[in-house]
Amino acid sequence: MQIGNVERVSLGIFPTPLVELRNLSERLGGPRIFMKRDDMTGLGLGGNKLRKLEYALAEARKSSATTVITVGGVQSNHVRLTAAACNRLGLETILVLRGEEPETVTGNLLIDRILGVKEIHFVGGDGYPPKGEIDRLADEKASQIADRLRKEGKVPYFIPNGCRAIHGALGYAGCVLEIVSQLRDRGLAPDAIVTASGTSSTQTGLLLGSYLYGGGEIDVIGISVATDRETLTERISRQLDGACANLDIGITIPKDAVRVLDDHIGAGYGLPTEGMREALLLVARTEGIVLDPVYTGKGMAGLIDLIRNGRFHREDTVVFVHTGGTPGLFADSQAGTFARI
Repeated sequence: MQIGNVERVSLGIFPTPLVELRNLSERLGGPRIFMKRDDMTGLGLGGNKLRKLEYALAEARKSSATTVITVGGVQSNHVRLTAAACNRLGLETILVLRGEEPETVTGNLLIDRILGVKEIHFVGGDGYPPKGEIDRLADEKASQIADRLRKEGKVPYFIPNGCRAIHGALGYAGCVLEIVSQLRDRGLAPDAIVTASGTSSTQTGLLLGSYLYGGGEIDVIGISVATDRETLTERISRQLDGACANLDIGITIPKDAVRVLDDHIGAGYGLPTEGMREALLLVARTEGIVLDPVYTGKGMAGLIDLIRNGRFHREDTVVFVHTGGTPGLFADSQAGTFARI
């Protein structure tokens, strides 16, 4: 799917499947629930970031980049998929990871190593600085690496954590077009799309797609995994304004269309909650589909709460976006989360 004249490189297997979760719907006594399987995008064990990287890496190739530098957490899904996509395109990858280097290589970091990333930098050290400070340190390190590469005669291209907002907006507007088309083939239309919301560009893109391909009639609900509702709402609203202006598509999306729930963050990003644990086990045991503990587990916990609180009618059609991230289940940091099952 192409919007305007923005270039895109084909990396994933699209459209991803849309499957009905009949057992889960029956268990919850709720609406018809469908799952958009963006955990099955293809490269590097799949995930939602591949939709965004198709635009980011098209830009990298246009700039004649030789090396992609990106930042993320030690267990970042984004950096894993960036490394996989760069391998496909013949680009070198350098990673800057926020946090201490772990003694044991597990989860996404293990996949980074398997993918052959030779240069990985860890910033933060003992005490793990506050988020704003560690983000600054990571970006500063990436800038230093870029300067070094230029001196070596290479051409660096920097991708921020989770990709730039415009790339996320483009990628996930296309996802909505897939959802609308797949449901139309079944004689249905989506009443709501629910997603975990972190850096927020996925939710931004889904909202953009709702207005481009659903007439603004599709309710897009983000379950925040890291940021309070007010802050995330403001960020998404700014991203939408920027995307609509940059793409010159002639639409304006009102701020009150941005819907964010922040009651499933728990103690913080990446930290387990009882709701996440219940949701992950429930989906696995009713549908045989495995979610991840950082994003989709908390996102599904939010959807389950909405259903239990009567937000949807039984005849509604609700789509949950599985954004991937299952390698995170095998990180040392999650070892105790499912000790009792």
